Amino acid sequence: MNTDTLPKQDMLTAMISILGKDNVLTDDYSTSLYAQDVFTKDIPATVVVSPGDKHELSDVLKIATEFEMNVVPRGGGMSYTKGYVPAKTQSVMIDLGRMNRVLEINTQDMYVTVESGCTWKKLHEALKALGVRTPYWGTLSGSKATVGGGLSQNSIFWGSGQFGTAVDSVIGLEVALADGTLVTTGSGAQVNGSPFFRHYGPDLTGIFTCDNGALGFKATATFRLIPELPAKGFLAFDFKQGDDCIAAMSEISRQGLAMECFGFDPFLQALRLKRESLAKDVKALAGVMKSSGSFLGALKDGAKLAMAGRGYMKDVGYSVQIIVEDRIDAAVEARMNDIRAIAKQFNGNEIENSIPKITRSNPFGPVNNMLGPQGERWVPVHGLFPHSKIKQAHDGVEAIFAEHAADIEKFDIGVGYLFAVVANNCFVLEPVFFWPDAYTEIHEKSVEPDYLAKVGKHDENLPARAKVHQIRTELSSFFKELGGVHLQIGKTYQFKEGIQPDTYKMIQGIKAMVDPDGRVNPETLGLG
Repeated sequence: MNTDTLPKQDMLTAMISILGKDNVLTDDYSTSLYAQDVFTKDIPATVVVSPGDKHELSDVLKIATEFEMNVVPRGGGMSYTKGYVPAKTQSVMIDLGRMNRVLEINTQDMYVTVESGCTWKKLHEALKALGVRTPYWGTLSGSKATVGGGLSQNSIFWGSGQFGTAVDSVIGLEVALADGTLVTTGSGAQVNGSPFFRHYGPDLTGIFTCDNGALGFKATATFRLIPELPAKGFLAFDFKQGDDCIAAMSEISRQGLAMECFGFDPFLQALRLKRESLAKDVKALAGVMKSSGSFLGALKDGAKLAMAGRGYMKDVGYSVQIIVEDRIDAAVEARMNDIRAIAKQFNGNEIENSIPKITRSNPFGPVNNMLGPQGERWVPVHGLFPHSKIKQAHDGVEAIFAEHAADIEKFDIGVGYLFAVVANNCFVLEPVFFWPDAYTEIHEKSVEPDYLAKVGKHDENLPARAKVHQIRTELSSFFKELGGVHLQIGKTYQFKEGIQPDTYKMIQGIKAMVDPDGRVNPETLGLG
């Protein structure tokens, strides 16, 4: 153990008395693992604690306050912006993974309440049997990513095309403040009330979302429910030009036609084909057939997917993958016809729809994408823009990549793009980086063992990592100047530098009220 970060024994004793010895960890492996994210491994935690419910969480925070320790929340550990990476020594890492219960499913009043350590996958599976879901229902890493993390950092994917981000579906929270005080937001705060409605007085729920864990610890969250939409359709298109791909996605978004609409540039697409295998496609075929809804549909979908194989993607430029949902098949078909017309308008050619079918049939697969097909490290950076600025954003990223072209080639750094739309007013541009470098404990913990064995491990490559960090920082600055915003702001994006000063003063004032000593996740959002 690092003696510079040795906790006071009295504090450990008090925490063990509440949580049990197995849920208070001080070994070097745990204090390093829980304190690193996908890109950053820096200051280890002093101790890692795992409360089992909101009352244990409250008690732990009271003890940490008594001993003047910093406290940092951690969910599934799938982020890459230092959101939960400690910025200071003497930090208690609070792992919320044990707080993973679905507490109430109320199909009469159409809400569900869960503990914040519940994964999106577990929540979705609990609701599926009842024919309901949350409007936004998780990120692709939802087998590990948690509800609390998704609300702290905000997240997109499943349901985002029509229902927005994770925080757009939440209607109430229970939050533990720095001193252990438990605060309820939304209609659940009303005496004798229930958590069925978000807006009753000032929107306190909004204050504690997208805060990256800087203002408090989400103990429970309540989401609105909607009926499952049984009719589904799948489309995919090939665009030879990036500008056509982006323009088509923007128009599909503006018209609100797709439940999910995402795309890949040629580099990222080729990498996907390398990473995945025909054997994995065959395994996924069972999920596609199972989700078809009928025996005849299953045979038809299975035959089409098997015949398509992977060859059809070899000559594809920029691909756009689309999933459409509605109450009846006729409505889905109408949406799909409108989408086809938009794609044609922007020179898109319809191709096999294997990717959206496979993705939807297994929505929360393994997180092997944390590494490339040869074991390369991976990290993205992203910006959210209005449709009117997305071309300028893409052109600017291309210009920055061109400025660094020599070093990108020198260090064997691969760069590409993921595109996505959110509701009808937002376009997500996510440049991604792959480079040869040693992975860390978080990769070993998260990626499937057989995948790790297949890809091998590179030697540590600090110069390449530094170059990736430099380019990401330049992209972040460019996005700020263009007025872009971000999910999972953490300690990476230039939030403080880009917010109007008077607005930031208000955020600082809220921080001072709920965390007067500045001990909750210091330096997140630029807060001391």
